[in-house]
Formats: sequence, structure tokens, C-alpha cells
Amino acid sequence: MQTLAHFGDGGPGPWILFFPVIWALVIGGGIALLRRTVWRGRRGGPAHRSPVDEHSPIAVLGHRFASGEIDEDEFWRRLSVLTEEFGPTKGNP
Repeated sequence: MQTLAHFGDGGPGPWILFFPVIWALVIGGGIALLRRTVWRGRRGGPAHRSPVDEHSPIAVLGHRFASGEIDEDEFWRRLSVLTEEFGPTKGNP
């Protein structure tokens, strides 16, 4: 730390702390990019999931709510019953 304190005498000064921070940001950004693109497909991300069956009871309920046939309270009440019976992931591989 003496070198940082005496940067006027030819030492690197406080700038020497800047480069490890830059490298940490570059490495962290690379890992974040890989997690969002390449590694997601290997874990069964959106590219490998089966599409939701449009005729499942939960999907039909969502369509009825979107079209205005039922209100929000009715939607949540029925969704809680359907989720108990069918579950959000039941039937999906």
C-alpha cells in the first residue's frame, strides 16, 4: 500500500485498482451473456419447452378472461381451483 500512497514518486497510484475492477466487469458481463444465450438452451430453456396446450383448462380460462367473458375476480377464483387440480406444470414434460 506504500506504492499507492506515494504515486507522485513514480508509483502506479490509485489507478492500479481500476484495472481489476474493469476485468471483473468484463468477466461478469461475459458470464451474464452466456447465461442468457448459450447455457439457457442446455438447461431446457424456452427453446426446448413444449408449447402450452391451447385446449388446456387454464389456457381456456386465460382466453375467456382476455376476451372479457369473465371479470378479474372470477378469473382468480377459477384459476386457484384449476391450479390445485391440474397444476401449472402437470402434463408438461
